[in-house]
Amino acid sequence: MRIRVRYRKHGKVRFTSHRDVARIWERALRRAELPVASSEGFSPRPKLHFGLALSTGHESLGEYLDIDLYEPEAQTVDLAELPELLTPLLPEGIEVETLAVIDRGDLSLQEAVTSTSWRIEVPDIAPAALAVATDALLARTTLLVTRERKGKPVTDDLRPGILHLAVLGATPPDAPEPGAVLEAELATHPRSVRPAELLAAFDPPLAEGRVCRTHQWITNDGATREPLAPLGAPSPAQPEARAS
Repeated sequence: MRIRVRYRKHGKVRFTSHRDVARIWERALRRAELPVASSEGFSPRPKLHFGLALSTGHESLGEYLDIDLYEPEAQTVDLAELPELLTPLLPEGIEVETLAVIDRGDLSLQEAVTSTSWRIEVPDIAPAALAVATDALLARTTLLVTRERKGKPVTDDLRPGILHLAVLGATPPDAPEPGAVLEAELATHPRSVRPAELLAAFDPPLAEGRVCRTHQWITNDGATREPLAPLGAPSPAQPEARAS
């Protein structure tokens, strides 16, 4: 049996790396005494399949993890109770929201997720000024960026990967620095666009404040859904219009 878990990562735990989060989950599942399947060989590891890595320092309202359970032991697990069982075993700030059984034949999260939505705080800029800068960015036909890949410089165009970009307004009163908030939907294929790359593409480049990944999206036959939402189910949180 394979189950898919959706959880949040926010607060101070956002400074925990992706690798450390994987270790945290291994420890929590062991403490929960779940029949997690293991790989074979001299160094067996629990069969956990994580989604797209979240940059250290970023928060998320929708992280996903696929867990393989041994059969027939998995049939004795009460899935409805797992969120309440697992959350207390995880650090403060990592909270299990829901889970469901999925088909082992489904694409992995790494392959299936086609875009992600973000809420990005930009310090030291007024919403009106950020709106002007955003319009100028979207008016550009190309946004070339060069970075090293496998030891060689590679130039990519970020513009096709910016699917939606808009200014939501001013940062909340409890923000460390006053500024404005961007809402963005960024593609993950054929290459991903990271929030830091998006901010660096502005002219002049923008500083990065608090960043939160709000959603991850899977597209099947033109229908877009979250990894645990029913196929074709509407989601009011998805941006209605995408940048052209």
